[in-house]
Amino acid sequence: MTVRNATLEDLATIEALWKAFEAEVPPPAHEDVDHAAELAEIRAIVESGLGWVAERNGAAIGMALARRRGARVGRITDLYVVPTERRAGVADSLLRAVAARLAEDGVDTVDLEVMASNAAARAAYARWGFRDEVLVLAAPVAALVERLGVEASTTSFGSIHIQTDDVDVILKAVEMFVPRLLGRSTGSTVTQPRGGYVTVYDDACDRDPAMLRRLAKEISARTGLVAIAVGVEQEALVRMIILDRGGIVDEYASVPEFHGPLPPGEVVALNANPVVVERYTGAAQAAVRAASPVASVPSDLLPARELLAGLAGVLGLDGTGYGWADGPADDQAIRIAR
Repeated sequence: MTVRNATLEDLATIEALWKAFEAEVPPPAHEDVDHAAELAEIRAIVESGLGWVAERNGAAIGMALARRRGARVGRITDLYVVPTERRAGVADSLLRAVAARLAEDGVDTVDLEVMASNAAARAAYARWGFRDEVLVLAAPVAALVERLGVEASTTSFGSIHIQTDDVDVILKAVEMFVPRLLGRSTGSTVTQPRGGYVTVYDDACDRDPAMLRRLAKEISARTGLVAIAVGVEQEALVRMIILDRGGIVDEYASVPEFHGPLPPGEVVALNANPVVVERYTGAAQAAVRAASPVASVPSDLLPARELLAGLAGVLGLDGTGYGWADGPADDQAIRIAR
């Protein structure tokens, strides 16, 4: 096996090897490859003396292409060995020729690009001493629109429903915890009992759904009561959390990975557990299952407000369709201004 510098007479051979590589490891689906431009670049590289061909018994079995991309930086644009000749040191020999030439030209560093899915190539590059420097991440624009197409200020709202008729106990808990936990809350509202629940709304909880969950946890822990936090996040995600004495006993998110990828176990854990929900609310398991669908994107489900209304109806919760600013319909509700 020999490695030599490519000449213009090798262009057809190199182009064939390049096309074989493209067929074996296609570029990302979102990239439109300009084949004419790619072939023109291959010609320019060969003309510059930075192309190499590996041969065995006169037949081309691999190729390498490189270029300068700075005074002291080079890039390996292509490195390919035909499948039948792999694991025989061909790629090592090609890379050795590239490195020797770049070193002669005063290049200090050489880099390359590799598909994240090309595990074999990545392993070989790591063995040669290449390390991750920059990660290029890609995402479908449609998915970004689903997740980020609404501004952060887009409506989020929620409410906390505590299983009790004792308004005073909840009022004291809210007055104690909101200033300390939520800080910049403009105000809170505590309703009279409705269907066995006293409901809490808060300005800061509407602006930051994480605060809704935090306040629900503190109220439940302080009172020892069952609390259900439900709400809509960015008009796209419905979330429900059931707490007992401050501990989460069940959690549901209509789009589990709306805020980003999660481990598989966490995704499954965000499906409502009908058995647990029935135990704490009395809702029929079949109804809970039907009212708590999950999907990978919001557009695969009913609009978030409609989904919340259906879930609240199954759970027997009143006043879930708005936040603190809209105010509960109960004229006897106690509003706490700050």
